[in-house]
Amino acid sequence: MAMNEKRAAILGGGIGGLTAATTLIRRGWAVEVYERAPSLPRTGTALGMWPAALNTLAECGLDRAFRERGALQDSGTLMSWDGRILGRITDLRRPAVLLSRPVLLELLAGDLPDGTVRFGTPAPAVSELDHDVVIAADGIGSAARDTLFGPRYRPVHTGYAAWRGSVPGATSSMSETWGPGALFGITPRDGDLTNWFAAVRAPEHSPGDVDVLRDRFGHWHPAVRDILDRLDPADMLYHDLYESPPLPSYVRDNTALIGDAAHAMAPNLGRGACEAMVDAAVLAALLSEHPVSDALRRYDRVRRRHTRRLVRASRLVAGVATSTRFESLRNTLLGAAFRLA
Repeated sequence: MAMNEKRAAILGGGIGGLTAATTLIRRGWAVEVYERAPSLPRTGTALGMWPAALNTLAECGLDRAFRERGALQDSGTLMSWDGRILGRITDLRRPAVLLSRPVLLELLAGDLPDGTVRFGTPAPAVSELDHDVVIAADGIGSAARDTLFGPRYRPVHTGYAAWRGSVPGATSSMSETWGPGALFGITPRDGDLTNWFAAVRAPEHSPGDVDVLRDRFGHWHPAVRDILDRLDPADMLYHDLYESPPLPSYVRDNTALIGDAAHAMAPNLGRGACEAMVDAAVLAALLSEHPVSDALRRYDRVRRRHTRRLVRASRLVAGVATSTRFESLRNTLLGAAFRLA
């Protein structure tokens, strides 16, 4: 390490943590990433990368590889549970790119110097680190957030639960279906697979085995039933959904929170992974241009208000998509809005 080289400790080797490592190293920082898992994950569902995240990948020199391996998505269909089309989105000027979490992490980690990520190494306590900056990318259950702000800022249940998975065979179309108290999405993904996800209004810790899923969605339109018929329960994920309460700050002393550690949100806007990457890129840029304390203040000012709006917007979209009242009126208004667009 050069005598004047600044040092960063990154707690967590997920999407936000690896993006932070890549962007900081490209700006001349010495980086250590602590990741408790023994290796990168081999399983995971598709993530949509929207323009801001694609810009971050370009800064990392990864946009070409990402586009080559991902599935371009420039259109989509919104449907009612019985198969009626509520609206279509076509010819997006800057389409999303869909890629599975394992491939995205592989790309982000692939350009890092050997030994940057300390796999199988739980993150030390923030107080034990003597780096110039500490970046807490340790996810929704962030121990760093608990240390800095206390347990009252832990994420809270949204009132929803979700299933995710994939089935063999590619699809070129993307759709989301809204029904009373539930939604079901189908998208492309890499690896000649079709990605699917479903969400329902449900109390925390509700059962979520495949029989519950099929009972809840088995009477929906044929495309949904086709996924239910082909899925393998062993490849299915089920979990409650949580969101972060508003933190008083995303920084304290020389530590910054990024991604779900700062702003976990419902997945309805598809922005969680994207915003973790943007957090990392913005923070790396500010740290390269300003003293650490000034950079962290600027990061908090730039990112906290924006991501809090997204948390609220994701919750709002979840409520509209899974409404149990005025469904017919909602669908009529959506159809009119799409026709006018």
